[in-house]
Amino acid sequence: MLSPKKTCIAMSLLLGLPALPVIAQQTGAEQEVENISVIGSRVAGRSIEDLPVPVDILSAEALSNTGQTEVGRMLQAIAPSFNFSSSSISDGTDALRPATLRGLGPDQTLVLINGKRRHQASLIHINTSVGRGTAGTDMNAIPASAIKRIEVLRDGAAAQYGSDAIAGVINIVLKDNSEGGSADISYGEFSEGDGETTNVNFSKGFALGDDGFINATLNFRDRGFTNRAGLHGSCQFRGCTTLDNGNVLAGDPRELTAQRQTFRIGDAESEQFALTLNSAYALGEGELYGFLTYSSRDNESAAFFRHNANGGGNAQLQDGDATIPLGFLPKINSQINDFSFNLGYEIAFTNDTTLDISYTYGENTIDYRTSDSINSSFANELRYERGLSAAEIRNTIPREADAYGLELSLETINLDFTQSYDNLQLAFGAEIRTDEYRVTPGEKYSYFDYDTIDGVNIFNGLSGGVGSENASAAIQGFNGIGPDSAVDESRDVLSFYIDAEYSVTEDLIASAAMRYDDYDGFGDTTNFKVAANYHVNEDFNLRGAISTGFRAPSMQQLFFNNVGTQFVVNDAGVLVPQQVGTFRNDSTLAQAIGIPELSEEKSTNWSVGAVFTLLDEVNITVDYYSIDIEDRIVVSNRLGSGLSNTLDAALVASGAGAGQFFLNGADTETRGVDIVATWNTDLAGGSLDLTLAGNFTETDVVDLFTPVGSGLETLSTDDVFSKQDISIIESWQPQDRISLSGLYVIDDFNVNLAFNRYGEYTITDGGTQTYGAEILTDLRVKYTINDSISVNIGANNLFDVTPDKNQIGNSRTGTIEDANGNIVVSSPGVFEYSRRSAPFGFNGAFYYVGLEYKF
Repeated sequence: MLSPKKTCIAMSLLLGLPALPVIAQQTGAEQEVENISVIGSRVAGRSIEDLPVPVDILSAEALSNTGQTEVGRMLQAIAPSFNFSSSSISDGTDALRPATLRGLGPDQTLVLINGKRRHQASLIHINTSVGRGTAGTDMNAIPASAIKRIEVLRDGAAAQYGSDAIAGVINIVLKDNSEGGSADISYGEFSEGDGETTNVNFSKGFALGDDGFINATLNFRDRGFTNRAGLHGSCQFRGCTTLDNGNVLAGDPRELTAQRQTFRIGDAESEQFALTLNSAYALGEGELYGFLTYSSRDNESAAFFRHNANGGGNAQLQDGDATIPLGFLPKINSQINDFSFNLGYEIAFTNDTTLDISYTYGENTIDYRTSDSINSSFANELRYERGLSAAEIRNTIPREADAYGLELSLETINLDFTQSYDNLQLAFGAEIRTDEYRVTPGEKYSYFDYDTIDGVNIFNGLSGGVGSENASAAIQGFNGIGPDSAVDESRDVLSFYIDAEYSVTEDLIASAAMRYDDYDGFGDTTNFKVAANYHVNEDFNLRGAISTGFRAPSMQQLFFNNVGTQFVVNDAGVLVPQQVGTFRNDSTLAQAIGIPELSEEKSTNWSVGAVFTLLDEVNITVDYYSIDIEDRIVVSNRLGSGLSNTLDAALVASGAGAGQFFLNGADTETRGVDIVATWNTDLAGGSLDLTLAGNFTETDVVDLFTPVGSGLETLSTDDVFSKQDISIIESWQPQDRISLSGLYVIDDFNVNLAFNRYGEYTITDGGTQTYGAEILTDLRVKYTINDSISVNIGANNLFDVTPDKNQIGNSRTGTIEDANGNIVVSSPGVFEYSRRSAPFGFNGAFYYVGLEYKF
């Protein structure tokens, strides 16, 4: 059956090692951990001992013990090399967070399901957040209740799996039991009373005859939004004057009673339904296997509040007041659908040869709708062209529109052979892959500029001094995409690989791999890997690996383009809106200034490590790694007018105030150390399982360059790449993560206590601020009532730790007085915490209870 045999083969392909039996073991208080036997050595603890590269095996119970409901957060809690950063008011990134490994980009980690390549999300992060300019995988599309374990390979693996595996590989193994099941429900909320989360799971295994199974999982998760916004301290209405003391005197009487909690800064509201099926059946001399995953998630996040005095975004009408007098908070509604299925057949021959052929299809779609907003320029259309009164405009103007849709799909056909000899294991095969990417335009109201034609305002002089004549185009908060930016592109990839593992002696295992990939876009590439593990004695192993790697430009980096509003910090340190165009390499504008086609990123990885046992009980692994990446694909700075005549003319024609481009523009160096130590012992009538894990990573941008022969070549690199762009790569993620967790089981009680330390990180956002290290405490207590029923209660971030208060890149700051000198409001800004990057978020303590029934 697929488990354990199929899982072992998938793991052997991942590592270029022989497929040997999987041993499941559970003793006393030990959590069930599947240990993969390689050349007779058994794995103990979380990391595989006898492999040349570090691999963490994270069991379903370990994931559950975190108390989290999202796979991304679960991984972050127990795998220190994994980061799942939060940001806010960053458009689609609010709903689909970037997941990173070893401090690199989201698109530099390959994700697999049951050993098969997983498709990426259709979203590309173009705003200012961790992973800017990249497209990763939606880690939360797979419900945790469907997962048997997660395997994290912390080493470059492009020579085995091709593009994206520069930082490592995450393999999600689905449940495969043929009987029994469980149902559980949990509820929790943050200490401030928001973010209410209900999570319901049902999982059941079914036998298919005597030699097959189908395992089904249903999940429903409903999460309310959180809000940690500060007060709106600036004037919302016209007529304010600045006093000698620096405060502001309110002019409009509505200023005195205006709503000051105008922003929504925190987690997006989210509701997800998911279905997962995993199956295998003995057929003929082999095994037919497959899986299906489906999830549908509705999200709602917020944009910047448009107040009354925002004449561009909230057009002033002929009665001298704004279109929406009390202002409005635009909402970004995203519908994310994710679907994949796999079908394969594997057969083992009598000569120790296996053949595995499979087909995998996956797609991710996102449909955006902007609500509670207006297209401010349409208010001018209604006034000047249609002659509507101010009251009629307010009653007529649409408040929502479909913005655009994204779709990314991946088709993969794999043919894999393995051949076993006495001391040699060979694996070789081929892969055919097709990537498809589409951008579907939104409604005209979502993107159109009603008061400008060819860059010339058509309503100049018509207001009579009362009202706006040139209001902002497109629906506010999240602009739509027009037909000119529609995309329908595809790409074919053909790959061949071979890898081998050889037992040189009883104590020395060596492996090597080579892979050839041919992309019909940029060309071909060949990569290599060699690795070894030396068994010094019973308690000490040395291991190491060296490899080359690559990452092909993603379809989103090649073809996404739009014009949207981004809030940027001006020279005075104030956040201001700017229409920024993201232009694809083959666009008219990019070609006009000579932007070249993207090529692949190239990497060199090497690692060296040790695995040793102390006192027959403590298992320790230490691994040092080095990752050098050349021609890294990055997004340029927002290049505005005045830099070159060619760029100026092209921007005017596009309707954007600034443009940004995808470029092979940086070389980076990453150095780091991973440490994992485990200890299992009996204690006071129970059993204790301790794990100490740490990751220390530093990434430096060692070179920046502009494309040779392009219109950007005459610009300085400081113009093309800002300090903020560099800091996102180097310092927006913690340079160290340390976790200490203990699982104590006694009688019917199961207690999990974990301390997670997030190291310093530094953000540039106008100014530069370093946010201090913090330690979060998680506690979960489970009580087993009988063989079927258990209850649990717990807290994540038990002591309500939050990041340092934000001192940079703030907005809506100020102190307002009334005519009598009384303070109406005084605020340092709405961003109490940095909205750009928050490794563990800024919501505070989360408390929950749960009930589980096993059958």
